[in-house]
Amino acid sequence: MSAQLPLHAMLADPAMAGAYFVDRRERDAYVEGAGRLEFACATIDFSGCTGKADALGRFAQALRLPEWFGHNWDALADCLADLSWMPAGGYLLLLEDTAAWRAADREGFDIAIEVLEQAAEGWKAERVPFWALMLVEDPFAD
Repeated sequence: MSAQLPLHAMLADPAMAGAYFVDRRERDAYVEGAGRLEFACATIDFSGCTGKADALGRFAQALRLPEWFGHNWDALADCLADLSWMPAGGYLLLLEDTAAWRAADREGFDIAIEVLEQAAEGWKAERVPFWALMLVEDPFAD
């Protein structure tokens, strides 16, 4: 019998944070865990997303990115490395309904995942958990 780490304890650990595909049915448990830790939590809906410009606009709106956001991947990386306009002890981004975006712009989707993973790595150095979860039907298919 193995002891399983409670979800909120896992979320609190910056070393474990990153960009992951998770079962969408676990969404509420992650939100509850993040709330328990007083993390900043944002849901980004990508249903019907058509490509890079659309995706970046959705990040900008959901995260209330500053006016200086340049609507490109480098600017998104810069904003995610800063987040001074939403100070918190940790961050949880929930990316919902990404299938259409992935189908329309697989390259852009993959770049976004890299940007999110780099942000998580940067926050680890600050000992701040940064989670980006792609909520999918079957996380093992991705």
